[in-house]
Amino acid sequence: MKKPFHELHERLLRAGVAPRHVRRYLAELSDHLADLIAEEQLAGHNRADAESAALLRLGSSDDLARAMIGQRQFQAWSARAPWATFGLGPLALLVAAYFLACLILWSGWQIFLPLSRTPFVRIDGIAVLFFGVGRSIYFAAPILVGWVIVLIAARQRLKLLWPIAGLVPIAFIASMARVHVTRPSVPGAAGHVSMGLSFPTIQGVFFTLLYVLVILSLTLLPYLLWRLLRALAHAWSTVRPHPAGS
Repeated sequence: MKKPFHELHERLLRAGVAPRHVRRYLAELSDHLADLIAEEQLAGHNRADAESAALLRLGSSDDLARAMIGQRQFQAWSARAPWATFGLGPLALLVAAYFLACLILWSGWQIFLPLSRTPFVRIDGIAVLFFGVGRSIYFAAPILVGWVIVLIAARQRLKLLWPIAGLVPIAFIASMARVHVTRPSVPGAAGHVSMGLSFPTIQGVFFTLLYVLVILSLTLLPYLLWRLLRALAHAWSTVRPHPAGS
């Protein structure tokens, strides 16, 4: 017998039920179905008839789906508040990543270059690794945040609208984010590291849009490939002949 709850699994996810609740619900249904099959076999039915009778006793797919979809506490945040899941949440993650990158830059400045008026100088040794971590966070943050967005979208079987609504502002912010260093006013004092948005000039609009397209491509490509593979797998399972009795 093919997996009896595959269609229900997809239906619940598309309806906004959180994946953890879907997994738990289907596990409970599978255990209950196994008990019903065992009862039918004890009553003298063969395996195929026992499975069919047990599925009828368990209830239709519509009834089983309504039992979960109608309860708000089982809804994922991407269904309850998509504006927060794909808007405020990713922005908060990006800000946190940029803050960490700036903190690493500032602390490395104080540790490895206490006499320098700027951290952007030639370095060597362990300082290369230390500053490299902050630089990697700075450049990778929009990509990683974008992957979080598309992962949520994939888990909930969402269409492209909400993921794109979350990815576009992330890409534009990343294209305009600039680190600013304020040199110490007096010798021995600590300098300051901050970050702001630098809006492009007319001549720089092309490069800003190119940067945005690169980020969108790197973040959306895994999601689009995943959807393509799912569509191909579904098409293959539809046209492939199944053995008799399966």
